[in-house]
Amino acid sequence: MVNEKEGLSTAESLRKTRTYGQVRCHNPSCMGRLEPKSGEPTVKCPTCHMEWRVAWVKEGFPRIRGPVWDVNKRLAEEEFGRKMKEVKKDGPK
Repeated sequence: MVNEKEGLSTAESLRKTRTYGQVRCHNPSCMGRLEPKSGEPTVKCPTCHMEWRVAWVKEGFPRIRGPVWDVNKRLAEEEFGRKMKEVKKDGPK
């Protein structure tokens, strides 16, 4: 299938939208773009503050390996505590 406007195939037109050196946050409620510094073992999402371990496939090509458990566990416990305080304040429904 050829894109008539530019004379490019679908694959060629999609190539322009690729973002090398960036990954998406794996938090389902966030999905923000992260741009880890080259060679860094972790990256922190500025939106949801979750931290992820990064593997470098090759120079400038990161992949998320998984969460940094102690940081993400602490964030989850803080959020759970905040929600439990709201439930206690509002009372059971």
